[in-house]
Amino acid sequence: MNETATQVSSAVSQQSKPEPRPALSVAPGPHLYEGDLTTRRMMLDVILALVPLIAVGVAQFRHWALVQIGWAVSAAVLAEWAFVSLRGRRPTLWDGSAVVTGLILALSLPATAPWYVGVVGAVVAIGLGKVIFGGLGQNVFNPAMVGRAFVMIAFPAAMGASAYVQRAWAVDALTQATPLTSFKMEGTVTPLAALFLGKTNGSIGETSALAALLGGLYLCWRRTASWEIPAGAILAVALAAGVPVVWRGASAWTVAHELCAGAFLYGAFYIATDPVTTPLTPRGKWIFGIGFGLLVLAIRRLSGYPEGVMFAVLIMNSLVPLINRATVPVPVGGPMRIR
Repeated sequence: MNETATQVSSAVSQQSKPEPRPALSVAPGPHLYEGDLTTRRMMLDVILALVPLIAVGVAQFRHWALVQIGWAVSAAVLAEWAFVSLRGRRPTLWDGSAVVTGLILALSLPATAPWYVGVVGAVVAIGLGKVIFGGLGQNVFNPAMVGRAFVMIAFPAAMGASAYVQRAWAVDALTQATPLTSFKMEGTVTPLAALFLGKTNGSIGETSALAALLGGLYLCWRRTASWEIPAGAILAVALAAGVPVVWRGASAWTVAHELCAGAFLYGAFYIATDPVTTPLTPRGKWIFGIGFGLLVLAIRRLSGYPEGVMFAVLIMNSLVPLINRATVPVPVGGPMRIR
C-alpha cells in the first residue's frame, strides 16, 4: 500500500513540474541573420565607405575639414559615454555607432562652421536622437540629421547659404557659393565635371559625386546598406527631374546636375540607408527611397531652401511605421483566418 502511494505521489509531482521552455533572446533591431554581420562590422564598413568623402573634403577645404570632423567625432563619443553612463548602463563605445554619427554629422556641415556647431550638433544627435529613445536600434529618426536640424535652427547664421562663402587664403572653393545656391539665386549652372570630381563648394562630404558613389556602392556590395533605397531615390529624381525636360525642352541644368549637385548622393547612400530608421521589407525600402528622392526634389524646387536632404530623411523616418504596416508580406497560403 505504501509503495503504491509513493508511485502515485511521484507521478503527481512529475505532472506538476513545468515543462522546459526554449530560451528566447529578445533585443532591439536591426535584427541580422548573418553571424558575421555585427553592429561593429557594419559601422566599420560605413567608416571605410566615408574615406573617399573625407579625402575629397580635406583636399578641398584643407585643415578646416579636419578640425570640423575632429570636434564632431570627439563630442559624439564623449556624449555617448556620458548619456549611457547617466542611465546606469554599460558604455557602448566599442560598437562604433558614435563615431559614425559624428562623421556623418561633420560631413554634412560647412567646413568653416564655428567649432561649437559640430559639438552641439553631436551632443544633440546622441542625446536626443538616440539615447533618449533607448539607444542604438530603438531610435526613430536618424541621429545625425536630428543634430543637424537642431544646429540649423539654433545657429542660422553659421548654417545658412552665406556661411559657406568664406574669404579664406589659398582656398578658392570657400569664396564661391554652393552649386545649388548659385543655380537657385542666380541661375548659374556649375559644370558637371566639377560636381562629379568635387571642385565646388558645399558641405564637407557633398562636393564630389564620384566619392559618394564609390563609398555608396561599397556599402551596397557589403550589404551594409540596402541597395533598394538609393536605387529608388535615384530613379525618382531622374524621372521627376526629366519630366520638365520632355515638356519644356532641354536646359543647361540637366538631370545629371540634379543628381550630382548637393548632398543628394551622400544622403541616398549614407543617411537614408540607416537600417534602424528605414523599412524592413524590400517593397518598403523602395517606397522609402522613392519618397526620399521626390521630397528632396520638391524641397529644392518649391521651397526657399536650396537643399532638402535633411528634411526628406526626417520626414521619411516618421513614415517608416506606416510603411512597415502597409508592406507586411503575405504568408504562404494567404493570410490566416481567425474564427
